[in-house]
Amino acid sequence: HVQLVESGGGSVQAGGSLELSCVVSEYSGKIPCMGWFRQTTGNGRNWVATIDSDPTTRYTDAVKGRFVVSRDIAKNILTLQMNSLQPEDTGVYYCAASSSRKCFSRPSSFAYWGQGTQVTVS
Repeated sequence: HVQLVESGGGSVQAGGSLELSCVVSEYSGKIPCMGWFRQTTGNGRNWVATIDSDPTTRYTDAVKGRFVVSRDIAKNILTLQMNSLQPEDTGVYYCAASSSRKCFSRPSSFAYWGQGTQVTVS
């Protein structure tokens, strides 16, 4: 079965940087759309960024200019470079994959999810 495994979370001071990675295994072929979502305590998963196979990237307004999403399509690896981190970026970050050719920001459009990695900015 398809597995997504994130890594790279941790604690950082405001203004610092972190890079998250997500490795996808057992998926046949290229993944049309991948994304990152953030969840905070008591809230649902909120869209952070997506990247399709072109690759075209999209970001939520709060992270534009600070975060960069990229992917190695051949290896099915997704990364999220997070710069100028702020306390409001704190949360559990989830990697997700979708078989849809078009990327949507709705969590329900993604069938495959990682276990999440904690990012804490203080």
